[in-house]
Amino acid sequence: MFDPRIEKHLITDQGEHVVDEVRKHWAASVSAVLELFGGIVVLLLSFFVPAQAWWVPALLGAAVTGHAIWRYFEQHTDRFVITNMRVFRVHGILSQRIATMPLARILDISVYKPVVGRVFGYGHFVFESAAQEQGLREIRYVGDPDERGLTIQRVIQQAGLRGAAGRAEQFGGAHIMPPPPAAPAASVTTADSVHDENPTAPVPDVRPATNPSGWDWLADAQRREDERLAQLRGEPAPAPAPFDPDRTNTAPIQLPR
Repeated sequence: MFDPRIEKHLITDQGEHVVDEVRKHWAASVSAVLELFGGIVVLLLSFFVPAQAWWVPALLGAAVTGHAIWRYFEQHTDRFVITNMRVFRVHGILSQRIATMPLARILDISVYKPVVGRVFGYGHFVFESAAQEQGLREIRYVGDPDERGLTIQRVIQQAGLRGAAGRAEQFGGAHIMPPPPAAPAASVTTADSVHDENPTAPVPDVRPATNPSGWDWLADAQRREDERLAQLRGEPAPAPAPFDPDRTNTAPIQLPR
């Protein structure tokens, strides 16, 4: 009941092993020990009170003593464990609670050492993680916090190097290069131009529409009629009409009478 049994929580088939098992500093149990002494003193008062009221200090002293013992063992069974894969905390006597967090999700570790903690050699860990696990948010009364903070940093660094090596082994140990950026596709086709001394920007190749409208036959008939009349009169052939790509010329057609 009072042994957290850390070994049964390890993922042994994946090669997980304990790097450091952190117990509470003895300063965490000082208040419980003082409460225990106070409960014993109250129990002793039952011998100095009248016989009719002996049960009052006895009952009060027993309650205080039992609560102090419970607090002491609660601090004793609270363990913070650092492994090569994660960090987790096991605490509780009758009902046990386990909070775990992978090393990759630890964003920042803050170490707070109060004045008394600097004197007696303990501090508090504050974890900033991606998931904000409340069970691992703050670990109090950690002995030798500086050395244990460096231990967590080393384990995180080694886990990152192992992860990068594992990804490289998936590709035969070769260095993985990112794919080259794709060349942008040309959106406008340009016509060939003669090289000159003052080159200009390429001009888009504009081609007439390939789908004639339904009134093209009438324009062709007018052009052929004008050419035939000019030949009969001995006049030069009229210049061809300018190309209208939009086919929006709505001028009336002048037919000879």
